[in-house]
Amino acid sequence: MPLEFVGQRLRGQCAEAKLGIMKVKKLLHTRYRLNDLEKSVQFYTDVLGLEVVRKHESPRGSRLVFLKTPGSEELIELCYFPNSGPVQVQADLTHLAFEVDSLEAFGQHLAKVGLKYSDGPTMKPDGQGGFAFIDAPEGYEIELIQRPKSDSKTESY
Repeated sequence: MPLEFVGQRLRGQCAEAKLGIMKVKKLLHTRYRLNDLEKSVQFYTDVLGLEVVRKHESPRGSRLVFLKTPGSEELIELCYFPNSGPVQVQADLTHLAFEVDSLEAFGQHLAKVGLKYSDGPTMKPDGQGGFAFIDAPEGYEIELIQRPKSDSKTESY
């Protein structure tokens, strides 16, 4: 960022308007490409409780499924596009994070569907919040966060 631009911002001037800088409005969706669309859709709906809001095939031949999390506007796009070659998920490259009421209760839910946490749960010293991870079918990590009861929704783990 040019120093003159930083200086204008610090002086309270509207540099963005002067320079004609555009800003995005909001996050709409995040895309994850997959090898097995049906298996992944089943995981996200049956295990995590997401809702399928739209399915279609793109003009270039991608099979797409859009999922919504209760309480969020942003969508998750699952994409099967075999013309791009097989998907190989790199460890620790990316993950999705979801809030849960209780990591203990969610762990019991996972056990009922034959799954378990791949890491954690790791709780705060006071036991009022924590996080854990599970692996989605393609190897993408899913973080589950239990926020403290008094959390302002801004704390990160």
